[in-house]
Amino acid sequence: MINIQTKKHDRFSVEFKVGFKATNQSGTNEFTMNTWIFIPDRLDINSSTYSKNQFYRDLHSHIRLITPTFLLREIAQGEALPMTYLERAFIKMANDPTHKNITEYEYHIKMFAAIFKSSLRDHIYYIIKPLADEKRCELCDELVNNLRSILGRYRALSKIISVPTVSSEVFGYYQFGDEFISNILQRQVFRLLDFLKTSLPETYLLHKQKFIDLIKEEIAYRSKMGYSVVEKHNSNRNRDLVSRAGALKKYAESELFLTADKKKDGVLIEQIYYSIAAGASMIFATAISFSFQQRYGNFTMPLFVALVVSYMLKDRIKELIRYYFAHKKSRRFFDNVTTVSINDHVLGWSKEGVDFIMQKRVPREVMNIRDRTPLLESENRNSIEKIILYRKLVQLDRKVLNDNSQYYISGINDIFRFNLSSFLLKTDDPEVPLFILSEEDDYEEISGSKVYYLNFVIQLKFGETEEYKRYRVIFNRTGIKEVEELNSSSTFSS
Repeated sequence: MINIQTKKHDRFSVEFKVGFKATNQSGTNEFTMNTWIFIPDRLDINSSTYSKNQFYRDLHSHIRLITPTFLLREIAQGEALPMTYLERAFIKMANDPTHKNITEYEYHIKMFAAIFKSSLRDHIYYIIKPLADEKRCELCDELVNNLRSILGRYRALSKIISVPTVSSEVFGYYQFGDEFISNILQRQVFRLLDFLKTSLPETYLLHKQKFIDLIKEEIAYRSKMGYSVVEKHNSNRNRDLVSRAGALKKYAESELFLTADKKKDGVLIEQIYYSIAAGASMIFATAISFSFQQRYGNFTMPLFVALVVSYMLKDRIKELIRYYFAHKKSRRFFDNVTTVSINDHVLGWSKEGVDFIMQKRVPREVMNIRDRTPLLESENRNSIEKIILYRKLVQLDRKVLNDNSQYYISGINDIFRFNLSSFLLKTDDPEVPLFILSEEDDYEEISGSKVYYLNFVIQLKFGETEEYKRYRVIFNRTGIKEVEELNSSSTFSS
C-alpha cells in the first residue's frame, strides 16, 4: 500500500511525503512509483540545459519509519501502549540506571514525543475536515481535555526519576521530551485557532477562550521550567527559540530515522557495456587495417590513409555504441540505489532514476490524466511540453521491521522535496499591467499575476493495486503560489 501527501514546503520547494506500507506479512514487499513531470517549453528546461546532476541537486530526500498510529484519546486515557511503555521504562531506569536501561528510557521518551506529535496532528486534521458543527464542537472539547490529561500524565512521571540514582544529564532527556511536547501543542493549537478564525468565525468565538486558557497555562509552565517563550519585541530570543525547537524536533524524531547508504547503481553493468563498445570499435579498426595491408602491402599510402580513417571512425563508433548502451541501460537500470538499515539490519533498498523522455513513450493513461486543454494541445504543435520521468523502486522486508521495534511499524516514509529554483531562471516578470475602465468614464491600471504550471502525474503500484495521482504546482518568479491535487484514478489488475 502506498499513501502520498503533497504540500508547499517553502517558497521554492514542493514536498512529497510517500508512505510505503509493508502490508504483506510473509516477507518482501515491493513498490513502484513513477512520476512524470510536464514542463512548459517556455522555461527552456530540457536535456541540454538541465542535467541529471542538477535534478538530483534540486531533489532532497530522507527516509524514516512511519510513526506508530494511536488516537489522542487512547494516549490520554492510558489505554495505548506509549504511556504504559514510558512509565515502565522510567521505573526500571530509576531502580537500576544501567546503560541499557537508560538507553531504553530515552528511546521511549523519543517515541512517546513522536507519537504525540502525530496523534495531535491527525486529531486537528480531523477537526479541520468538513464536519457538522455539533461534531466539531464535541471534538474541540475533547481535544482540550485530552491535552490536559496527556500533559498531566507525562509530567507526573518526573516524580519517578527525581531520585539520587538519576543524574541531571539523564533527567534532561525527560525535559527534552517535555519541551518538545509543549512546542508541538502550542504550534498545533494556534494552527487550529487560525483556521477557525478565518473559516468558521462562529465556532472560533465559541471555543476561543478554552484554547487561549490552555495556551496561557502552557506559557506559565514554560516560564516556570525555564523553557524559552516567544517575546514580541525580542528578536534574538525568538531566533534562539526557533533554533532550539528545530534541534528538539530532530532529537524527538531521531528514533524514526533510518540509516541510508546511497550509491550509484549498475556500475558493473555500465563498465561491461563500455568495454563492449571499446572492443567493437577496435574490431572495426583492426579489420580495416588488415584488409588494406593484404591488398596494398606494408608502408603504402593507401594503408596509411586507411589507418588514419579507421582510427577516426573507431572513436566515433565507440561513442555511438556507448550512447546506445547508456540509453538502453536507463530503461532497465537506475541511477542510484539506497540501502536502508534499522539497528544495523538491512531493511530494504530504494532505487531511483531520471530521464527526459519523448511524449510517445508516455503511457496513454498518464496522458489522459494530464488532460491538456485544447489551447495547450495547439500550442504543443510549435512548442512541445518537456517531460521528465522520475522512477523509484522500493523493497522492504516485513520481518526486519517486526524484529527491530517494540511498536508495530507499518512501513517507511520517503519524504522528498523538489526545489524549483532552476525552473525560475527564464520566467517573466511576476506582475503584468492590466487596464480597466473606472466609474468616472476613465481608466486605471491594475496588475495581474504571471504564473506557470508544473504538472506531476504519479503512478503508484503495489501488488495488484495501481493508482494515479495528479498534482499541479502554480508558481512564478517569486516562488510557489499553490499546490493543487487534481483528478486521479485507481485500478486493480488480476
